[in-house]
Amino acid sequence: MKLLELEDTSVVDMTTQGEEGKIQLQAMLGSLDTVNTAQEVFMTINEVDQCNMEVENWLKKCQELFPNVKTVHTSVKAGGGWPGVGRQEAVEAGRVLAVQEDQDGRRSARITLQDGQLYLHPLLRQPTPAHAHTLQESEVVGVLEPSCTLAFLDLGWAGSTRGRVTIRLTPDTPLARQFVLLCTGQRGHTYRNTKLLQVWNKGQPGEWVAGGDYESNDGKGGASLLPDLQGQYRESGRAGAVVSRAGTVWSLWGPGSPSSAQFAITTRDRQGGHHWSCVFGDVVSGLDVVRAAVNHSNIREVTVVDCGVVLPLSLYHHHHYCGVVLPL
Repeated sequence: MKLLELEDTSVVDMTTQGEEGKIQLQAMLGSLDTVNTAQEVFMTINEVDQCNMEVENWLKKCQELFPNVKTVHTSVKAGGGWPGVGRQEAVEAGRVLAVQEDQDGRRSARITLQDGQLYLHPLLRQPTPAHAHTLQESEVVGVLEPSCTLAFLDLGWAGSTRGRVTIRLTPDTPLARQFVLLCTGQRGHTYRNTKLLQVWNKGQPGEWVAGGDYESNDGKGGASLLPDLQGQYRESGRAGAVVSRAGTVWSLWGPGSPSSAQFAITTRDRQGGHHWSCVFGDVVSGLDVVRAAVNHSNIREVTVVDCGVVLPLSLYHHHHYCGVVLPL
């Protein structure tokens, strides 16, 4: 009889804890509908995740106290009890989107999580998933650090995505700002689905590959999105040093060209010779992907299957994301 009373007390305690946790989690989930900024939504998602961990601990305690009862855990996992929504699941499920309204309607951009880092993808006209939480695109882009913006290009060929190329853009240069616009689609155009166009000096020092014709995709287009691209740009090297460094990202035709959105990425170092002017970025990861693309039999089969920027709002690590070692 005493054992029954103790067990009954345990049931009451666990039920009370469960109800309190349920109310707390539901309140946090509800608050996602009222947040106004990117910072607030990710802070709320983080709180939800912490609460979800408490749910898991509660389930373990229930199983320890009542090892023969499995219906509680099953109902929670099936959605009949507490909604098991964590920060990772919310983003990976496509429930957090950046949106932009214009005269033609709404465009939305996915925010994804990979390896503890947030990525903002380009704006597209696409259906908004049910129960999605939306942020204004301008607010999301507004949290980018101008001093060290990271952009990315996902390259693919032969029917599959081969890897991600991450580029650190040179601060406060018009070409870098234009690159961000074409990676995010803020002005309507984007590098998504553009082809790589041509390889120069293949297999030789100073090898480089070009791309970025978002208009005609054949090397004849790629008009500027900004009225004036003139600025203070660095060159690809210094006299007496490596003049053409692998990983350098530069303007193929220069700021005054009618095809100024086209870019080039150097894939092999070269000692001496011509300096590339109008450098506006450096590859910080994925140079091996670019080199693999260069070695593909037909460079025009290589496509930018996706693109975007890296958000400085990590859900796992609160460190300054610009502390990246450039490739040697």
